[in-house]
Amino acid sequence: MTNLLPKYDIIVVGAGHAGCEAACAAANLGSRTLLITLDMNKVAQMSCNPAIGGVAKGQIVREIDALGGQTGVITDQSSIQFRMLNSSKGPAMWSPRAQCDRMRFSFNWRSTLENTSLLDLWQDDVVRLLLKDGKIEGVYTSLGVEFRAPRVILTNGTFLNGLMHVGRIRFSGGRIGEPASFGLSAQLKELGFEVGRMKTGTPVRIDGRSVDFSKLTEQKGEEDFHRFSYIHVDYKNSLQKRSCYIAYTNEKVHEALKEGFADSPLFNGTIQSIGPRYCPSIETKLFTFADRTSHHLFLEPEGESTIEYYLNGFSSSLPWDIQLKGLRLVEGFENVRIFRPGYAIEYDYFPPTQLYHSLETKRVHGLYFAGQINGTTGYEEAAAQGLIAGINAHLSLHSQQDFILQRDEAYIGVLIDDLVTKGVDEPYRMFTSRAEFRILLRQDNADSRLTPKGVILGLVDKNRHNIYLDKIEKRDKLVDFIRNFSVRPENINDFLLFVGSAPLKQSVKLIDIVGRPQVFLTQLVAIFSPLQAFIEEHSIRSEIIESAEILIKYAGYIDRERMIADKLSRLENLVISEKFNYEELTNLSIEARQKLSKIQPRTIGQASRISGVSPADINVLLILMGR
Repeated sequence: MTNLLPKYDIIVVGAGHAGCEAACAAANLGSRTLLITLDMNKVAQMSCNPAIGGVAKGQIVREIDALGGQTGVITDQSSIQFRMLNSSKGPAMWSPRAQCDRMRFSFNWRSTLENTSLLDLWQDDVVRLLLKDGKIEGVYTSLGVEFRAPRVILTNGTFLNGLMHVGRIRFSGGRIGEPASFGLSAQLKELGFEVGRMKTGTPVRIDGRSVDFSKLTEQKGEEDFHRFSYIHVDYKNSLQKRSCYIAYTNEKVHEALKEGFADSPLFNGTIQSIGPRYCPSIETKLFTFADRTSHHLFLEPEGESTIEYYLNGFSSSLPWDIQLKGLRLVEGFENVRIFRPGYAIEYDYFPPTQLYHSLETKRVHGLYFAGQINGTTGYEEAAAQGLIAGINAHLSLHSQQDFILQRDEAYIGVLIDDLVTKGVDEPYRMFTSRAEFRILLRQDNADSRLTPKGVILGLVDKNRHNIYLDKIEKRDKLVDFIRNFSVRPENINDFLLFVGSAPLKQSVKLIDIVGRPQVFLTQLVAIFSPLQAFIEEHSIRSEIIESAEILIKYAGYIDRERMIADKLSRLENLVISEKFNYEELTNLSIEARQKLSKIQPRTIGQASRISGVSPADINVLLILMGR
């Protein structure tokens, strides 16, 4: 029977955000790929909130897009609200976020998969890996089908031995109404993999017809040029735009919820797993921040026309009746009806220190892990890992060098290096604070950082590349014009006084004016006809104007951070080629010996970031390497 089936190059297990990106990348690069999922109607399901992006996460999505991935494109197609977070701060902090139509997002992803050449889909449950001599050979499913491939990427999300909790009620599943997956964890444990348990949760879903929106604070989206995908020049989808709303808990709400603490699996010992520190349940908030009298809640539409809403900030595993009782004490929710209560879910994950930076496992050649299986949380983090795993699985088939992004090149590089080098002790979520070079890793310049790399890989098509080249050419022309255009005091002093900036005493180049913090380039376009004419003549769109202004205003900061990054990168270039027996290196601390033996860092730079490895330990390694 197996002769009836094609032999694949790469098999991807799981069609969540990691699996979809992995499968698309592998197929688009030329590998014959099979994507296996439990339910083809739940492709790229937004299990939690119906949004993409946010602080640091938005930067990741722009990086995925710049490399030729699909999440940014599909987000723009499915968006019902777009906002640029932190726009009042410096550009290193600007983070795009889109509210999406959850059902269209999944539909658009499935359409993309179905129209990707060399990509097949199969609905089934993978229960065992096929191995020979420590190498992957394929997978075996619950239907008794053997699929063969020399590379397999596991992106199982929360489905491995998933167990859900609502109060004292427990039931197995990977998501509400969907079965868990059994078998793989036990096999991987037998193979010597370390297995752990983590916990996440999701909030109640609300019937919007039962909410008094007049008592809530409306939060509208922005209608400007910002998008997620660089290829969407002046793109607008036809979906009706929707507002989000802000509500607040109060002390009466808190008291009502505390009545259920005795039945909460978080407090009665039922849940032993580690939950996300930065996206805690409402009961955890009440326990941890006992002095707070109020917490923000964000009511978010699940789609363009649905009445279903997601209540961000109210993740919970309390009994359903306690959740409803507490909700009805929130102003505006006095008569609220719910579609389903919030719940917690425990699932298996594999500590990511068991991976190389390529996301290939150290124990089994040809086996890759991506997404929540690595202890991360979030659609964006998962999609980024899937993209990198798909790329590297394809490259390894052709004996090409692994594609590894450094910490000064991308948030994706920070994400994977943190996972592989430091491991996780709670679900990992990306923040701008995790990136030491975040002024280099802005959302506006992800294309200039990564699109040339995508071209070399073969993942960026000609159309995307031409859009990128056009942008860079026009941006540089605009910067040159601003650098050489002279401004006389009588032509600008009134404007400078109006915006609170010091007037000129003599003529200066326009670049000196643009560099002032009180002045914006769009304002200057309005008052200088030569500048306006130049922009119109060269068809320079708003995105390019913004990019040029950032380069001018922050040139000093960017150059200084680039210099620091280049200085530190020398450690990344010191490859530890020898397989040291670290346990025999008595000049190292005991903790350093243990950590280095476990992680087996690839470079001195990676070794220096391992928790417990001191600068003195690094000096010992440098001496042993003849440095």
